[in-house]
Amino acid sequence: TDIMIAKFALNLECLEAEFYSYAAFGYGLSDELRGYGPEPIGGMKAALSPDVQAYAEEVARNEIAHVGVLRAALGDAAPACPQIDIGPAFAAAANAAVGTTLSPPYSPYYNDAWFLLGSFIFEDVGVTAYNGAAPLLTNKAIVGTAASILAVEAYHGGEIRTLLYQQEDQQLTPYTVTVGDAVTAISALRAKVGGGKDQGLTTDGMLSLTPADDNALAYAREAEEVLAIVYLGSSDKPGGFFPCGIN
Repeated sequence: TDIMIAKFALNLECLEAEFYSYAAFGYGLSDELRGYGPEPIGGMKAALSPDVQAYAEEVARNEIAHVGVLRAALGDAAPACPQIDIGPAFAAAANAAVGTTLSPPYSPYYNDAWFLLGSFIFEDVGVTAYNGAAPLLTNKAIVGTAASILAVEAYHGGEIRTLLYQQEDQQLTPYTVTVGDAVTAISALRAKVGGGKDQGLTTDGMLSLTPADDNALAYAREAEEVLAIVYLGSSDKPGGFFPCGIN
């Protein structure tokens, strides 16, 4: 139903909003916006350059607003934000992507490149989730809200890909891989657990800043495919960024 889809979207927006708010400002959602759910695990202020800090602040404001919009649309049906992991879950995701335990553990709060890679984990997933849900919606008001959020998430995704492409050959110190290698690994992990439907920064040797199928249509994922990505494995086994599952 439309309500179930909006609740699912709110869970994802809680995740993004908490991550970006901590990275940009050093604190998370207000108790009210969180629906009086638990505080997230592992969030902290990211060490960012002025340019990337400005990006983080803009996206944080957008994602925080999305939480508010969806709460308003759902009214009394809006669930609390669930337990969210925006610390160790990133390290687990990075380890899964590269197939080994990284030392030191990956953290998106370490510097610009590490933060942008953390952002990359989420943004394309949000776009595919909203696109997958769009044909299932029937309420015109919710359709309009979802379409508008989808557009903003797509803007975020394109911006992230552009920023990462600009530094794809940069070594991801202290690891022995480049930023481009890391993007490829993250994309491959999402494709593996999320039904394919993913692209790195290049496809068949061509630039891929706007990931899309052969008809230049945005990928769409079903709810189970989205959950498999954010749970870091299986849609029926909570974990990863939602250690206790979604609400």
